[in-house]
Amino acid sequence: MTLALDFVLPPGLSAHEPPEARGLSRDAVRLMVSRGDLEPGHHRFGDLPGLLDPGDLIVVNNSATLPAAIRLDRLAVHFSTAREDGTWLVELRRRTSKASEPYGGGEAGEWLPLPGRATLRLIDRETPRLWRARLDRDVEAYLREYGMPIRYSYVDRDWPIDAYQTVFATVPGSAEMPSAARPFTADLVTALVARGVGIAPITLHTGVASPEKDEPPYDERYEVPASTARLVNLARESGNRVVAAGTTVVRALETAVGVDGRVAASAGWTRHVVTPEGGVRAVTGLITGLHEPRSSHLLMLTAIAGEEALARAYEEALREGYLWHEFGDTHLILKK
Repeated sequence: MTLALDFVLPPGLSAHEPPEARGLSRDAVRLMVSRGDLEPGHHRFGDLPGLLDPGDLIVVNNSATLPAAIRLDRLAVHFSTAREDGTWLVELRRRTSKASEPYGGGEAGEWLPLPGRATLRLIDRETPRLWRARLDRDVEAYLREYGMPIRYSYVDRDWPIDAYQTVFATVPGSAEMPSAARPFTADLVTALVARGVGIAPITLHTGVASPEKDEPPYDERYEVPASTARLVNLARESGNRVVAAGTTVVRALETAVGVDGRVAASAGWTRHVVTPEGGVRAVTGLITGLHEPRSSHLLMLTAIAGEEALARAYEEALREGYLWHEFGDTHLILKK
């Protein structure tokens, strides 16, 4: 697989804080709209109802964000993904004055003392970056008491966990926020429903990102309920759009779609990676943030938008000063 898009992201285009701290409502962030060969359009996220048609369907991720970072004196432990045997994938990071950076240490069998007299045992490496490990107590309860939201150096300070939840967050499990849906508000959801736009949930629990180097996605837990599968199929059969609110939603739906192009109820672990070569069969649009150069997410965006349209959109975003990362601006990609 080759990445279709590479560019230089200026440091000044990283969103350092939530839009609320900049005096904006969540749905006041900018929204760039890409439609095939047309020039990108510029809106606010609150304009979304007028950009979609009655009968269109938005599929959202209802995974809630865990306070998944545990801080020690010199290290931080980022809890990523729960395994069925009770172990977790974790990332060890070295604490810095701003946040943290990758840490290559650790040995299989090593025990790490954590706050609250908890103990984490490293079992073996799952990837070059992630350890399979076991905590001596329930992880989610422990994180609720001792954890902080995962934060990287482009965010200037800590923010409470509520800043990392979307309006749809009901099922705890994500290490990092499914951030494409962050700009939705209750009022905006009401306006979309009044417009005749449907909203349906899936669940996909996101693991920790790799901001310092690109890596392909690893296995993540997901569920596509039967009710959502029916609504997706109905929208497609009626000629309406199916717009995924985030790359996590695309991954879940494209895992659940069959060879006949219909989505079925599905749950478990997905290792599916959406690429231009494989294409997409379930979705016809995507709401997403702006992704870093060489990110594997750009393969997915290319599969939906096309290489030329995506390159044109990112040139426009850079030129117009759009903001990147979880507290930044947004991008609506429509195939028609």
